[in-house]
Amino acid sequence: ELSRPETDTQTPKDSTVELHDVHFGYGETEVLHGVNLTFRAGTVNALVGPSGSGKSTIAKLIASFWDVGSGSITVGGADIRNISAEHYHRLVAYVSQDNFLFDNTVRENIRMCRPGATDAEVEQAARNCGCYDFIMGLENGFDTVVGSGGGHLSGGEKQRISIARAMLKDAPVVILDEATAYTDPENEAIIQESVAKLVRGKTLIVIAHRLSTIVDADQIVVVNEGKIEATGGQAELVGKCQLYRTLWNAHIASRDSAEGGADRA
Repeated sequence: ELSRPETDTQTPKDSTVELHDVHFGYGETEVLHGVNLTFRAGTVNALVGPSGSGKSTIAKLIASFWDVGSGSITVGGADIRNISAEHYHRLVAYVSQDNFLFDNTVRENIRMCRPGATDAEVEQAARNCGCYDFIMGLENGFDTVVGSGGGHLSGGEKQRISIARAMLKDAPVVILDEATAYTDPENEAIIQESVAKLVRGKTLIVIAHRLSTIVDADQIVVVNEGKIEATGGQAELVGKCQLYRTLWNAHIASRDSAEGGADRA
């Protein structure tokens, strides 16, 4: 259970996110070991690294799903433990690879992040995300009930509705935790275009599944065994970081193999 004040005791001055000597563990096992990071306001930042390196843990701590074991996380210079839960919820939008939709209509699932939004605002968010047409093609359009966990929709459709929900929220900090990991190439292209609109002018922190999608990031952070191995741009990291170079070469080989198989088919 998180301890948060009823009202802010510190006020963020912008959407810069910083981790200061952050340690965190699950039970007795520490998984983050003194992490220091800065994500400047309005920049695109990618977290990459082997499976189990701590990328998702960093993202979930920033989203305030848990509290750090020691150290601190600040947004705009304010420790997130000094920001009310209600206020902090408005500051951060979190989209994961396993987004949950409630057994309600498409409209109410999108509106959930901002209950006071009008029908027109909900529908505009769907247009901005490129999912308006597929929603209107459903049996009852925006009033279609999605089923428990969104079971009546495909994975790509659920993901696009989740992004529309995040867009409607209009939070200054956006976290994407491998948001396209399980989508097919056609839906991935649509989702990438939607994400580009969603994060314009915001602080974006993305956990990258396909490294080719983050080569233009302002900052790429290489995470390994709960520590920060290196930070920098694409060309810089390929040149100076052996782990990133290994990950990049593996990604390119996998992509080329997949494309070759498609060509032969």
